[in-house]
Amino acid sequence: MNSRQQLILQMVIDQGRVSVVELAKTTGVSEVTIRQDLNLLEKQSYLRRAHGYAVPLDSDDVETRMMNNYALKRELAEFAASLVNNGETVFIENGSSNALLARTLADQKDITIITVSSYIAHLLKETRCEVILLGGIYQKKSESMVGPLTRQYVQQVHFSKAFIGIDGWQPETGFTGRDMMRSDVVNAVLEKECEAIVLTDSSKFGAVHPYTMGPVSRFNRVITDERLSEEHRNKLEDDGLIVNIIKTTA
Repeated sequence: MNSRQQLILQMVIDQGRVSVVELAKTTGVSEVTIRQDLNLLEKQSYLRRAHGYAVPLDSDDVETRMMNNYALKRELAEFAASLVNNGETVFIENGSSNALLARTLADQKDITIITVSSYIAHLLKETRCEVILLGGIYQKKSESMVGPLTRQYVQQVHFSKAFIGIDGWQPETGFTGRDMMRSDVVNAVLEKECEAIVLTDSSKFGAVHPYTMGPVSRFNRVITDERLSEEHRNKLEDDGLIVNIIKTTA
């Protein structure tokens, strides 16, 4: 996705409905070029075209969250993707940063992605990537599969790495989530004793939510941005995690 297409997406997210004429005027290219951009972005499941307009997808606003700090999250995803080798099978949990990672991996590498996110599965429908979507109770708001069936499915598949989103972390609590059932799925993944990698922007550190993900000893690595405080970084490293700080140009 080039910088013009990123701008188009941001305008669509911010305004909800943007005309081809307005997009052409703002970006300084022809309406023909804008239509080509919109065709590509629609094919990649980033937005939806209407007659003369572009509108957001009808979903849980995962794409809206994806576009918040998009450049930063894109750099985090690029680094995370560099840790995955061709031929690997990886688990990717829900969330906007993980969705960007899934798309990056699908575009760059020959891998198998296991996920509980129907949004991620849909995002990858036009790629050559092998996708395994685990079943369970469909949580409509998060577009994620949860519950006892999902836990059973996690136990029956195998993967070398798991990329996990979090809602909070504090030194006293470790990693936490705001949703009990999604946190339970993460804990089922951690029981697999694979390489567990937290992929998140630094805003989650210092926050706390009700449901524990962990213990922290089951995590191996954190990938985040340079706004993570030195104190928090030191605590994470003292707990045995590798901390990758990605310096962004955003």
